[in-house]
Amino acid sequence: MSGLRAVVFDLDDTLYPERDYVLSGFRAVAGWSDPNLGIPAEQGFAQMKALLDQGVRGEIFNRWLERHGLLDNDRVARLVELYRQHEPKIRLFPEVTSLLSSLRTQYCLGLVTDGYREVQQRKLAALNLAGYFDAVVFADEWGRGAWKPSPVPFHAVLERLGHLSPSESVYVADNPAKDFLGARRVGMATVWVRRPTGFYTSLEPADLEHRPDICVGRLDELSPALGRLCDTSRPPSFRRP
Repeated sequence: MSGLRAVVFDLDDTLYPERDYVLSGFRAVAGWSDPNLGIPAEQGFAQMKALLDQGVRGEIFNRWLERHGLLDNDRVARLVELYRQHEPKIRLFPEVTSLLSSLRTQYCLGLVTDGYREVQQRKLAALNLAGYFDAVVFADEWGRGAWKPSPVPFHAVLERLGHLSPSESVYVADNPAKDFLGARRVGMATVWVRRPTGFYTSLEPADLEHRPDICVGRLDELSPALGRLCDTSRPPSFRRP
């Protein structure tokens, strides 16, 4: 790879801890549930957090309501709505601001994120990040079918960055189940930020196409990794720096 011109980032668990967003949502749900369901807010939050810590995903509200004898579909839907619509209390990883400021002097910067558009927009606003990027793409602009690993948002970000070639761009993300396949199929290089505390750090790429080109443990290792991508031809599977 040579002539790198753009660095494109994922959002969740790449630029800020996704766990913080989940806990922020639990607090919003617990605060509503105190007067409406009669479950004290701190108790409710602690119980939902415990389910998360036990590895429960996708059915925490069902399990929590069932524990209190309150499970029904309408109530679950209401909690999901509260969770998605809450104003998140989240912060960037410590190294992000200085990294983005530094990279902006050398590269165009982009963001590609999926999930529901309004949810992701609230996260971006809470983190005060938009000003760092030359192009922001919410995959949900085209509906669920364009969420990663679809190549659609990757084509879009390259177009919005000035019709850059994929070979001039790299995608930096955290989830090997979905983040790298679409970017690789477009022709972008890829970097896995595999933080020890990340939700997806224990996952292994399912096959060659799902593998990143390079793996780093923190974003402050990214700049040297980008240099190695520029100095070497693109490998067929990921290398640890």
